[in-house]
Amino acid sequence: MSELPNSLEDAIAQAREATKAALADGCSRIQVELLFPELKFMPVAEQFLPVFAEYESRLKVFFADAGAAGLARRDWADKPFKILDIGTGRAASIQSKIESEDEIFLFIAPTSVEVPQLEKICEIIGDRPYIMLNPRLEDSGTVGIGYAARQTRKRFISTIEPCYYLRPVDDETAVFRCYPGLWEIWVENSGKWSKIAELPNKPSGDEIDLILAKGQAQTSPDSVATPGKKPNMFKSLQRFIKALNS
Repeated sequence: MSELPNSLEDAIAQAREATKAALADGCSRIQVELLFPELKFMPVAEQFLPVFAEYESRLKVFFADAGAAGLARRDWADKPFKILDIGTGRAASIQSKIESEDEIFLFIAPTSVEVPQLEKICEIIGDRPYIMLNPRLEDSGTVGIGYAARQTRKRFISTIEPCYYLRPVDDETAVFRCYPGLWEIWVENSGKWSKIAELPNKPSGDEIDLILAKGQAQTSPDSVATPGKKPNMFKSLQRFIKALNS
């Protein structure tokens, strides 16, 4: 059973182990989300990369755009894998990005804008596994997306296994999932974090509000509230995030 992490390093380490477990169980479409608004994706991605150490050049890494891919190629010049951008929707261009020797793929911070190209790339990938690290595929602020595009995005997202998820609702509430565990809601009370709910699916905002309003455990009958490791966990995470972003 996983507990809430004490630091960003702990969270990324948990995410790595959850990803390994999901891959070992045969999951081929995996998503990892650490949802802190201030978090920059490059330092997190660099700490996440050890998951793929055994693949070396058989890993292929994608960024949302050419600028981010170019910066990564500069900063990760010593890495054995290729770094590309998701790019345009031209079929020939997309087809050329995937090679037969590629065994596993990492998409770093793709957005809802790239979903059509992303879906085409994933169709070419086929049964080979891929991981999406901190994607922003459900960005409600995107302008000009019509019904068909929204349905495409919804269909595509529904095929991905959310193997690690950590989101602070506020300084005293968190939504957490670490594969293969259930979705959990944690709250801080008198300096201790306790798990107050376990859910089979990702809770909506209304469900979270309802659980918090009831103020009682929604866990299975044989489960108990689990105290967290340390108080002020999210304040600690914020400090680590600021250190990484500086």
